[in-house]
Amino acid sequence: MKHRPPVLLARVPNWLLHHRLSSGACYLWAVLLIGASALVRDLLPVMGLPYLMFIPVLMGIGFVLGLRAGLLATFVAALEANILFVGERFSLDLTAEQWAAAAFFLLVCSGIVAVCAALRKSFCHLQDLTETLEQRVDERTRERDQIWSMSPDLLATCAADGAFIKLNPAWEDALGWRLPELAGQPFMARVHPEDLTRTAESVASLEQAGILMAFENRYRHRDGSYRWLSWNAVRRGKCLYVTARDVSEEKARIAALDRAEDQLRQSQKMEAVGQLTGGLAHDFNNLLAGISGSLELVTRRMRQNRPEDAERYVQSAMSSANRAAALTHRLLAFSRRQTLDPRTTDVNRLVQGMYELIARTAGPEIRVQTRLQDDLWSMRCDRNQLESALLNLCINARDALPDGGELAIATANLTLDGKSAADRAATPGDYVVLSVTDNGTGMTAEVQARAFDPFFTTKPIGMGTGLGLSMIYGFAQQSGGQALIESAPGMGTTVRLLLPRSLDTPDEESAQGRTVNLPRAPDGQTVLVVDDEPMVRMLIVDVLSELGYHALEAGDGADGLAILESLTSIDLLISDVGLPGGMNGRQLADAARYIRPGLKVLFVTGYAEHAVLGDGDLEKGMHVMTKPFSMEILMATVKELLNPADGK
Repeated sequence: MKHRPPVLLARVPNWLLHHRLSSGACYLWAVLLIGASALVRDLLPVMGLPYLMFIPVLMGIGFVLGLRAGLLATFVAALEANILFVGERFSLDLTAEQWAAAAFFLLVCSGIVAVCAALRKSFCHLQDLTETLEQRVDERTRERDQIWSMSPDLLATCAADGAFIKLNPAWEDALGWRLPELAGQPFMARVHPEDLTRTAESVASLEQAGILMAFENRYRHRDGSYRWLSWNAVRRGKCLYVTARDVSEEKARIAALDRAEDQLRQSQKMEAVGQLTGGLAHDFNNLLAGISGSLELVTRRMRQNRPEDAERYVQSAMSSANRAAALTHRLLAFSRRQTLDPRTTDVNRLVQGMYELIARTAGPEIRVQTRLQDDLWSMRCDRNQLESALLNLCINARDALPDGGELAIATANLTLDGKSAADRAATPGDYVVLSVTDNGTGMTAEVQARAFDPFFTTKPIGMGTGLGLSMIYGFAQQSGGQALIESAPGMGTTVRLLLPRSLDTPDEESAQGRTVNLPRAPDGQTVLVVDDEPMVRMLIVDVLSELGYHALEAGDGADGLAILESLTSIDLLISDVGLPGGMNGRQLADAARYIRPGLKVLFVTGYAEHAVLGDGDLEKGMHVMTKPFSMEILMATVKELLNPADGK
């Protein structure tokens, strides 16, 4: 054979490096090899260099047989050389120079033997490392191949143009395509048509960034359906290394969970609506029974010619009507749709003005304290609603102190940055905080979570409607603020109202907050009343006529606008907000002011949409009253608008 396989050539050094003899055999071979070298030297016709013939043999002995055998062979070689080739034959009668040469030979050859022995050891170690490395490479390769074959994830390498180069068997399991059908095909060939644009954008970002993580699209199965895949890819040189995972089941689970959550929300919504309508039906049936029963008895007494008993029943009907009005106001407050009359308010002055009322309401066993900040900012809110909210909070605190205790009303300035505002579900900015704290029974976490729900109450039946806190929460939200509760069982409760700061000077108290004298109107003042409810329109016209005003009336915006466009003198427009015919009260007022600049306007409404009255900041000369209202308050408000000097 002209060429032996390389493996055969490699076996000789492997045998030399790894074959080990016993110590006795090594020594024997060393002596025999040196003896053979001396015999060969003796047979050669060489007269000089008595030590030269031994050096190659000593190198071989040191490399193959080891250091100890090499040192023994060095000593034997020096002895044989001096006996046979230095001086007289078979004599050790040597000169000093010859002994020195022998010693030098021993020293040098010992070093050569040591180097050769060390070289053999290094070769052995290097070959062991090489074999170990080969084994590890083989193991890693087998592991990689095993992972490649057994991985449930879809693994692939792609060319720079996106064509598949190599794919693992998981592709067949996930998509049904045989690997030869996918190899060489472009990646985009089986992407869902609706996902092509997104996928192309992601591939472009991969080319720029070199990496793509958790990109999801739909990929066509062999049966024609599509599977959701989540892709990860990295670019290395001209190749793309891709992993994908079938997330179709996960997507289906998420979709099912979303449907279940929607159904749950709908169920909760229907439950809340049922609870709300049930509570409304219960309360309004009671109120309507009081009203209708009282009016029926009034009618019977009048037929019996017993008018002296009628006033008592009229008062009973009025009481039920007022309670119904309060109930609707609370509902609108909870829904954040009540009509607010925001004014700049001094909260400290409001708390001080209500202190005696709160103290009497709390009772002698409860000590009422105030902790009012001296330099408190002004706030902008509906003053009447704030008074109602404060009184409700104090009543709740009183009910949480059945055995007496402490009730504290505090005010403070508060500035919220982005993080602190987010923690309180508010917007960043300046707020005035009004808080009511008691050291009473407190609330559990479950009760605290439902405290703002409508008709939720922990009080005994007949002791509360469950609308107090929901009204306060709605009022705070509609005013641009927030309501917060902190409580724990046995540790008391703190309710905080955060209401936006105002930079304006606090307004004076309106006419609705005081009793005024009602002189008759000057002659010639005319008021236009626009309301689609005939009964309400009749009552307002009668009140105005009683005060001496000339009253005009219209049932919708179009009729009212026709009167405004006439030459009739009009001093005040009183209009409902929700009018039929395509023109609401705010649009009518804007048109009226265009025709008659500076015309004073009074809106009367039971339900004011945000888009109609805006954020509560009406134009100058525009005012609003919430239905139902007492005729006395209506008369006082009209007198103040038309004759401000008479109302003071």
